[in-house]
Amino acid sequence: MLRQATQQQDVATVEFGNAATDTSPESTNEALFVTGIGTSSAYPDYKPAPFIVASKLDDVDMVTVVTEGIFSYCSFKVKIDTDRFLGPEQSNVRCRGEIVGHVSAAEYGSQTLSLGSVHHLTGGSKKEGRVTCDMMLALGNKEAVELSIDGGASLVIRAGAAPIVDGVEEQRMRVGCGSATIGIFAKQWFGHVDEVVVVDDHITGVLMTEHQAGRCLGMTGSGLKIRGRKSTPGRYFQVANPGTGWGGPDIQDPFSIVEGFDPGVAKPGMRLLMVSTTGEHAQWYELDDDLVPQVAAMPDAVHSIVERIGENCEPSLATVLSAARAVVCVRALRKIPCCSRARSNANS
Repeated sequence: MLRQATQQQDVATVEFGNAATDTSPESTNEALFVTGIGTSSAYPDYKPAPFIVASKLDDVDMVTVVTEGIFSYCSFKVKIDTDRFLGPEQSNVRCRGEIVGHVSAAEYGSQTLSLGSVHHLTGGSKKEGRVTCDMMLALGNKEAVELSIDGGASLVIRAGAAPIVDGVEEQRMRVGCGSATIGIFAKQWFGHVDEVVVVDDHITGVLMTEHQAGRCLGMTGSGLKIRGRKSTPGRYFQVANPGTGWGGPDIQDPFSIVEGFDPGVAKPGMRLLMVSTTGEHAQWYELDDDLVPQVAAMPDAVHSIVERIGENCEPSLATVLSAARAVVCVRALRKIPCCSRARSNANS
């Protein structure tokens, strides 16, 4: 495999033993790529790793240890860019019906899966181990893998590609939470709206007239009342349950998170924009004489700002991080001399 690659790129291969002992000034300027292909291994730890190579790159000491990576102790951390609710944390993740991992922490506009490792590769049934191994090999080779989460979503994941959640391909990773979105676009909305609510599964229902950004612009209160638990001014938590609707909550009608208006503050004709953190959902309202919000055509200037939210979003991706484990024979690393092209690192 290595020989085919070097032949295709017209690059020469050098025998490791000869390369390692050549410490002439001419050779120190050449990059040394070390491969473990064909080296066998030192497992089970009765002697040090067969090859330990020291080098220096931009004044940083580098040490490459060629040894066996025990696959049963390897795992994948998969970051999925989505505002959709994938499933409760600690829920089982399944592949072909077998448990291969669990849902980990939700991040900023992403959710994380922990897949593989010893409990699934060797600690369960043989079928669970085989399925887990096949799943990890496929993900590591950038192949699409179908997963399901107990009590949650079905997924199609491929490293470097947009995730598919319940049959829907994700398009955008949020520009920020509801509060951040208000802060970023407040100055652009100013003069075109009387109130903005950015619906978000985490920091949700952010009011522009309450938010610090609105205060800096001199905006006055709108009288709008939001459901949920108020945090700092303009920031609300738990306005709805996690789901697959607007911005991540389980809502299809954004106005369902609004309790109403204070008649002593709100005025007929007041203009209200409700939008998600990706700009994929947006609705324009105007209050009638009875202070009842009515859906209306969104002005072009406001629509352009909503589109700008989407333009500032990064594409949604599934990112696969491999957490590899080396065997403990590397513990003997400091007990034997290291081979190096750089004479100063010969015994590092």
